[in-house]
Amino acid sequence: MRGGFILLNSRNFPLVFLIFFGGLFLSGCMNKQSPAEEMFNKLEEVVQIEKTFEAQQTPLIELEKKEKEIYQSIIELNMQEYDEVVRLADEAITITEKRKEHINKERESMNESKAAFETIPDIVDEIDEVELKEKATNLYNLMQDRYKIHEELYNAYSDGLENDIQLYNLFKDKELELDQLGEQINKVNAAYEKVIDLNNKFNEVTEEYNQKKLEFYEAAGIEINNKE
Repeated sequence: MRGGFILLNSRNFPLVFLIFFGGLFLSGCMNKQSPAEEMFNKLEEVVQIEKTFEAQQTPLIELEKKEKEIYQSIIELNMQEYDEVVRLADEAITITEKRKEHINKERESMNESKAAFETIPDIVDEIDEVELKEKATNLYNLMQDRYKIHEELYNAYSDGLENDIQLYNLFKDKELELDQLGEQINKVNAAYEKVIDLNNKFNEVTEEYNQKKLEFYEAAGIEINNKE
């Protein structure tokens, strides 16, 4: 490969997930909980479980930003500065591996959330009021959609990470051809375009779920307060 690297497309890392609103607690105490109150406790338990998911967002965004800066630095160099290219590529690979650690922790949190949520149908069965049962069922179905989309999002993001590593290894190849580089950059861009699409869907479903959850609480006559 002669001369400098060619930037075919600017890469963006759009991993900004909408998370649950949380920190709600039930006003008042009763000796025996109604099914609606049991469901409230379970839904808020899931919120707490996903705190680990939430905690991954800021470090992920920071790592994505740093890696993008390194990528920009690499493509501004040429093969006469090969040692620096290799150093930066290795640094970017290290960052990519750290991103992988965070996304795996995020997935673990979602899997724990999903496991806790699987008890919801048993609670829904105990609800006698037809309209309230329907709202609870819709909540469950929405959450299942959310879990499914996140699984797809995790897979797409993981594909993007693997393509990133392959790209940085290509940068270290002294015999690298521009066509080969361009093909790999296109793979990276395609992977993150899919991430963007799934990320948007995930956020939309999360927002809808949060709204429907409040509507369920209101319909159930559950008074809630925000924990500060």
